[in-house]
Amino acid sequence: MGLPRIEHLGIAVRGLEEANALFERLFDHAPYKTERVEREGVSTSFFRLGDTKIELLESTKPESAIGKFIEKRGEGIHHIAFAVDDIRAEMARLRERGFKLLHEQPVPGADGKIICFLHPKSTNGVLVELCQDAEAS
Repeated sequence: MGLPRIEHLGIAVRGLEEANALFERLFDHAPYKTERVEREGVSTSFFRLGDTKIELLESTKPESAIGKFIEKRGEGIHHIAFAVDDIRAEMARLRERGFKLLHEQPVPGADGKIICFLHPKSTNGVLVELCQDAEAS
């Protein structure tokens, strides 16, 4: 078990359209997907870079986690996500090892994933996300 690979890096942005244009110039290609996740209050876009992805996140409501993050810290890296084969087993392993989880059970996320976040207070200030393909759950 463990965290086998980085699935994506999440970057909080004020404006998704402007950020997409900037990252399109940087990567020389458009995002492969854009999506709105109402439950989280965000709009996202994903760029594929080899086996890793970059997720841009724009708040759709000020009280969302991304809205609060940008208000407090400004734009920038929001989280690092790791792909896991069995999210429930990984959650149990990490809980047993003293990590604080922000969810008791996996929740639906963007890009066809189920997810769980680890509290940054238990990971040296880094927001860590666990991701599993929803159809594999």
